[in-house]
Amino acid sequence: MTNPTLETLKTRRSVRSYLPKQVDEDALQAILEAGTYAATGMNRQSPIIVCVQDPAARETLRRMNAAVMGSDGDPFYGAPTVLVVLADKNIRTCVEDASLVIGNLMNAAFSVGVDSCWIHRAKEEFESDEGRALLASWGITGDYVGVGHLILGYRAGDLPPVRPRKENYIYRV
Repeated sequence: MTNPTLETLKTRRSVRSYLPKQVDEDALQAILEAGTYAATGMNRQSPIIVCVQDPAARETLRRMNAAVMGSDGDPFYGAPTVLVVLADKNIRTCVEDASLVIGNLMNAAFSVGVDSCWIHRAKEEFESDEGRALLASWGITGDYVGVGHLILGYRAGDLPPVRPRKENYIYRV
């Protein structure tokens, strides 16, 4: 069976090299909207998405994320847009909810011609005093856990190849 949704799910890949071109606004709006339709426990919609395109804010996130790794490189691989996905710590399914949001964002991005990669360390960033102050400066209040970043942009180079699926991935009982 072939359909566009299944093809997107099977062909999307994480990209780790980006052109400096900013994401088209219509595509970005479609991607962000798709994230808001992710399934969440009891439809509580515990996650929030912060779209960072301001170069100074992106640089702050880059520096913070790299510091968690003990590096000074660019963990965002030059991508011009960084989506930060956080979720309300008081909701039992907060990490699962936010993970589904990130999955929706990744697949929606690929379906509209935008590449992406999930970048970790948001938890450590936003547990820090600097991270909490950054959220406050953005007008975000509440008890949030950083679940991940999704970098967005247009790849520099070819899409990574599809690797074969492992054996025994699926068990049927």
